[in-house]
Amino acid sequence: MAKKRSEAEQQIADLLRTAKKSLRLSVAFLSRLDGTTQHLEVVESSIPFLFQEGHQEQQDRTLCQAILDRRLPPVIPDLKAFPEAMKLPAATMPRLRSFVSVPVVLSDGALYGTFCAAGLTTDKGLTERDKALMDVLASAAAVIIEPQVRAQELRTEIGARIDPVVAAGGPVVVLQPIVDLATGDRVGAEALSRFPAEWGKAPDVCFAEAHSIGRGHELELLALERAAAHLPRVEGYIAMNVSPATLLRPECGELLARLPLDRVLLELSEHDQVEDYAALNAVLAPLRAAGMRLAIDDVGAGFSSLRHIVVTSPDVIKIDRSIVSGLDTDPVLATLVRSLVEFGHACQLRVVAEGVETAAEAAALRTLGVDYGQGWHHGRPGSPDLLTAVPAARVPGQELQPTR
Repeated sequence: MAKKRSEAEQQIADLLRTAKKSLRLSVAFLSRLDGTTQHLEVVESSIPFLFQEGHQEQQDRTLCQAILDRRLPPVIPDLKAFPEAMKLPAATMPRLRSFVSVPVVLSDGALYGTFCAAGLTTDKGLTERDKALMDVLASAAAVIIEPQVRAQELRTEIGARIDPVVAAGGPVVVLQPIVDLATGDRVGAEALSRFPAEWGKAPDVCFAEAHSIGRGHELELLALERAAAHLPRVEGYIAMNVSPATLLRPECGELLARLPLDRVLLELSEHDQVEDYAALNAVLAPLRAAGMRLAIDDVGAGFSSLRHIVVTSPDVIKIDRSIVSGLDTDPVLATLVRSLVEFGHACQLRVVAEGVETAAEAAALRTLGVDYGQGWHHGRPGSPDLLTAVPAARVPGQELQPTR
């Protein structure tokens, strides 16, 4: 049974049918050339048993390559008139006798493959006019193909970057202190992933790219492992980030179950969509019963957080840095933060402000009733040893108890 064609493949097939009908030949096909092999990607044929999609041929033994090398002309009304053509496999099986081939070239000048039409009989009527039609159709095919080519190149590039990070055990994980705004004591720290600086990409972008090629769960789990490795070296809790989709994977639950859960604050991003809250809560229930706390991250940055909060009943909400930055001079931001604090405390939640960069912001947050702060003002992300600059709370384990 033939595989179902993608939308792009169907569009290519329509172009091939136009070529086949206009030139009155037996077959038309799009081939991809990878430097060693010709791959027949889309085929429109009156005799499909001789021409099948997916067929591969040694590239240097094809008519297409001979034409690209200019050893043969692009329009061949009669292969028997060209001894060079008769030496090639296509002349004996499937015994082609007429052939037209033009290159498929992408916008950057790169050769993708060839757009071809062929017949089992000679066709003295094939002319340069037919080549002109094939050139137009090949250009249209290139426009259809290019987005997929670029997407595959991007997937390959992302995979090549991720491979050494995975081989090294995952991203580097640093810790940033979280402090009690009333006392200045450190109550915990957030584990933050760091990727090679030469990538020039924020961590959330790196994880999103990994997910785009199906490797995001792998990368997130490695980051969790590295975050967990810091637990024996620091006091207080460690906040660890995970996407809802990764949390639903069995290996994530197994990893978390191995940890001292009373010292873990699991952060779910406000940006991440949840497809099945019932399944999410089913995974969270035994972990929370064992002492793990739950936080909703990035609150206020979008519209998903309210539903996250209502459905999961977290212990902590973390106010997004976009609302915190400059709130000491912006009454609108201050009012928004005050509303979030009132909401959080009414739901018996602790409230953490992210991205606190100045003493003025910290003072304003304290006045508004925010419980905890995190940001450069309180300490930059670094190794566990750097946390000693911010004293830990004297009663570890009590700092995240609900206010009720």
